[in-house]
Amino acid sequence: MSKKLFSDKEVSKLAKNKNILKISNKSITYTFEFKKKFIEEYHLGKLPRVIFKEVGLDIEILGKKRIHNASDRWRKAFKEHGELGLKDTRKSFSGSPLVRELSDSEKISRLQAQIEYLKIENEFLKKLDEIERGDA
Repeated sequence: MSKKLFSDKEVSKLAKNKNILKISNKSITYTFEFKKKFIEEYHLGKLPRVIFKEVGLDIEILGKKRIHNASDRWRKAFKEHGELGLKDTRKSFSGSPLVRELSDSEKISRLQAQIEYLKIENEFLKKLDEIERGDA
């Protein structure tokens, strides 16, 4: 959670955006759909601030650090768990770690998501390398 608190006016303005599920003076919960769209757009090479701005979120109110932290958190969750990692599980789980053994289909699903993420990441890095070398 960020140390920057939102004013009531900022909360009211941000709450009107369809990509925000919940907002208070202290925190924001984004929709699952927005997180998915963010990951897709990020892998196409867009910067996090650009993605937030394109969906109508006020990046001046949110601040660079909050956007950066959300980006890091979502990318890590997606890399580790695929789309399931982007879901808000606070209501459905107590926070205790998963103790049961995963089924073969769950293991395969997670590995497939991880492979897909790594493929996209490799393509992104190749494009970035080409741009930096001036090949593009």
